[in-house]
Amino acid sequence: MSAPGENLRINSARLWDSLMEMAKIGPGIAGGCNRQTLTDEDAEGRALFQKWCEEAGLTMGVDAMGTMFMRREGTDPDALPVYVGSHLDTQPTGGKYDGVLGVLGALEVVRSMNDLGIKTRHPIVVTNWANEEGARFAPAMLASGVFAGVHTLDYAYARKDLEGLSYGEELARIGWKGDEEVGARKMHAYYELHIEQGPILEAENKTIGVVTHCQGLWWLEFTLTGREAHTGSTPMAMRVNAGLAMARIFEMVQEVAMKNQPGAVGGVGQVKFSPNSRNVLPGTVVFTVDIRTPDQAKLDAMRAEIEARAAEICAALEVGCSVEAVGHFDPVTFAPELVKNVRQAAERLGYSHMDIISGAGHDACWAAKVAPATMVMCPCVGGLSHNEAEEISPEWAAAGTDVLFHAVLETAEVVS
Repeated sequence: MSAPGENLRINSARLWDSLMEMAKIGPGIAGGCNRQTLTDEDAEGRALFQKWCEEAGLTMGVDAMGTMFMRREGTDPDALPVYVGSHLDTQPTGGKYDGVLGVLGALEVVRSMNDLGIKTRHPIVVTNWANEEGARFAPAMLASGVFAGVHTLDYAYARKDLEGLSYGEELARIGWKGDEEVGARKMHAYYELHIEQGPILEAENKTIGVVTHCQGLWWLEFTLTGREAHTGSTPMAMRVNAGLAMARIFEMVQEVAMKNQPGAVGGVGQVKFSPNSRNVLPGTVVFTVDIRTPDQAKLDAMRAEIEARAAEICAALEVGCSVEAVGHFDPVTFAPELVKNVRQAAERLGYSHMDIISGAGHDACWAAKVAPATMVMCPCVGGLSHNEAEEISPEWAAAGTDVLFHAVLETAEVVS
């Protein structure tokens, strides 16, 4: 089979219109989106996506985790499908493109194939993974994790949000609990288009990121137990201050991350004080440390040092300390043959490009455990993501989807 011609492009206006239409569902308060997983807004977004897919001639399957699989048939009934997708769920103050570009870009690929009368030997399955963000139900990439055998279905169903609602109950409530066994599907390959969520591509003036690896990650949830006491009448020397222990751990995490430069990050994005009153020292503080690096040895060493030093900090203040790993994946090396397809597609189309390591976790990380997988990235303004001000240009969206189009056709094998 010859490579797709350089004049083969997606319908960029239709793609952008779809992104803007989806963004109307679960609008944020500052121009972004709040379409958290398994909410009514998530259900509404799913229904719109289903409508568009069925109009494009795709047939739907839904598994027991709520992941949507929209299939375009190939000419060979025995050929395994090429899966292409990402996620439609957002952060509470999320942008319009994180995940959504990958799902609607995949849909645009098959819409463009329909327009151009292109047939492939392998089927193509446009995929909307459930609960990629992990904002409501930790850990992130939950449905793809169950699909890859990293988590059990029972574990996933038992995850609870801050209101105490479980994943299993909420999935059933919104009506998207499918009957397919999770992970029963077999993949020929998996592609995922995503915004970079970092500043490198824009800073280097590159249009396409050819993703070769994904950083490994640990989410470590600390529960510190102090003693609730009046902030005004309790002498400093008589306090059991979980808040102070937390502050010292925050500083230590920064120190560990900086010590492991280059290529390592660490920080804290979620904290819960109890009772969270102005004049009461906290009895309990719960927070999550997020550490990442593409170096396996460095990742393991950072976790060990942070846990050991946190225990020392708490012991010195007589504060109780427990740690639970609530999210993890090892560094991922994406399939070289698919990475090559992405790089060659960018070159064929004349887009500037560079190899890049994904700083964020993605469903592709778990898909890579069960099939060859890789990612395509486009820039985002200022590297800003997980923020309502997240922004990309129509040209970046089109370029990323054009590269995805070519790479998918290469793998799915165009039938002349």
